[in-house]
Amino acid sequence: MFHSLRYRVDNEQVVLVLTILLVLAVIALTSTVTFCVSGIFILAMFILSAMLIRSHHQALMRDALPIDHMRSPDLAEIVEECGKKLQPGEMDTFLVKANQLNAYTFGITSPKALVIYAPMLKVMTDGELKFVIGHEMGHVALGHTWLNTILGGMAGIPAPFGAAVLLYTAFRWWNRRCEFSADRAGLLACGELNLALSALVKLVAPEVRSQRDFQRALAMIDVQDDRASNRLAEAFQSHPMLIRRINELRAYAQTREYQVLQAGVNKKLGRSVKSNRGPSTQTSRTKIDPTPEETTEIPPEERWPWLKPKD
Repeated sequence: MFHSLRYRVDNEQVVLVLTILLVLAVIALTSTVTFCVSGIFILAMFILSAMLIRSHHQALMRDALPIDHMRSPDLAEIVEECGKKLQPGEMDTFLVKANQLNAYTFGITSPKALVIYAPMLKVMTDGELKFVIGHEMGHVALGHTWLNTILGGMAGIPAPFGAAVLLYTAFRWWNRRCEFSADRAGLLACGELNLALSALVKLVAPEVRSQRDFQRALAMIDVQDDRASNRLAEAFQSHPMLIRRINELRAYAQTREYQVLQAGVNKKLGRSVKSNRGPSTQTSRTKIDPTPEETTEIPPEERWPWLKPKD
């Protein structure tokens, strides 16, 4: 069966190695910490993180709505399809009520957990959900979830202010490279660049309902990297600026590597690449809201002609 992690961005692992080497260098050169104390600190942080992760997982199993074919058949089918394409391993998936658009994954050992916030179902079409879910599964498949726990503890070792800032920014640098890799996984899961881009835009502009709304949102996103203050702030953030993510996906979608990988993951489903252009079936995805508002979703390519592939 076709299985590949070649969608990882080229320098993600390089940044990971550099970050680890930087941590070791700080430990070796800083007079305020010793190897022994640093090792104990990192181990303690890892144990604490593992305990918190286990507690959070148990709370979700007790209070959240598990995504399965009995409770939420349509959403479970989307999760299953993304899993077949990306093969992230054993995962528990949950739907939780919240007042924000978000999805995340966590875990050190199997099964990892994938959490989707309920408002996503009202904002995203099925194809856009595949991008979001595929993005999170990409984190799991590439080992970001458990590495994030370990590396986060290493980056937090006691050190002088300057060294601590250096470690923190190095850790965030690696985080941002991981996001680019996970975006590629999301693109492979949804199978269409237009859907991936519209999903990203909706995360910051869920109220978009027309081409004019989309163009305004895109204009706001497009100027993010024009300001020096935004570029500086990005160095301390776990996610790249949205315009960088959009541009990275556009470039990647034009590569031969992507075409080969997309064909490979679609063969796992026994079909060729499909376009997610039909109306959304959001009202039957889940039973978390028994009386959802009836809406007719227009495919993103029709709402926003800007997204249509150029001839």
